[in-house]
Amino acid sequence: MPSIDAIATFLDETLNIATIPDYSSAVNGLQLSNLGDIQRVACAVDFSSETVTGAIDAGARLLVVHHGMFWGGLQPITAHRHARLWTLITHDVAVYSAHLPLDVHPQLGNNALLAKRFGLTPTSGFAKYQSIDVGLSGASEVPTRVLSEQAAALAAEFGGSLVATPFEPDRITRRWAICSGSGADSSTLREAAARGIDTLIVGEGPHHTAIEARELGIVILYTGHYATETLGVRAVGDLLVTQFNLTTTFIHAPSGL
Repeated sequence: MPSIDAIATFLDETLNIATIPDYSSAVNGLQLSNLGDIQRVACAVDFSSETVTGAIDAGARLLVVHHGMFWGGLQPITAHRHARLWTLITHDVAVYSAHLPLDVHPQLGNNALLAKRFGLTPTSGFAKYQSIDVGLSGASEVPTRVLSEQAAALAAEFGGSLVATPFEPDRITRRWAICSGSGADSSTLREAAARGIDTLIVGEGPHHTAIEARELGIVILYTGHYATETLGVRAVGDLLVTQFNLTTTFIHAPSGL
């Protein structure tokens, strides 16, 4: 069975951890090591007491997450934070996290997998962050109603529900963009308007984006932050099964968003 160092090195190289910019609290890569070999991997969207317990109950020795141990910033290791860390160490469970590197990856990424699920073919990026495009965009001739139904199905699959800004029943989506997670904000709306995007598929966004989108003639499909970021970690788990002959499990722990 492989060591955590072997798996972490493989993921670092596969996901281009060293070259993808990210928020300081992401701390992409191996966040907590362990001592033993890895036989089973657990994957989850978020690092939490629930996903830590789920990983241990599944017999995993590695927990791969999208939002890692330090996502909330610097905080004292007390109360539930101490309990989580103690539980991980005493059960010899490592933690690996990939945030934007997992959003942007062309095969394993949340946005690439969302486009594939929706039957959309990307032709360019979207949602610029520093030197990278986090999301994807492209052209289509798809009824917006069809995209809305697909988004609703994805949201329901992971315990959520779609929120869509109003649109006419016969509306056609001709220019689309996808950005998983909190993909609707003022900057992505400006970018969408400048590029003629008419339909934006995201996880979530603040209330004002729904108002601004209607002014700009853009439909936003708020599919759920959690739902839109389940695809990448599950793909990483499947890759590790193939690469290292491991077993994997997905820890379903919806956030409600």
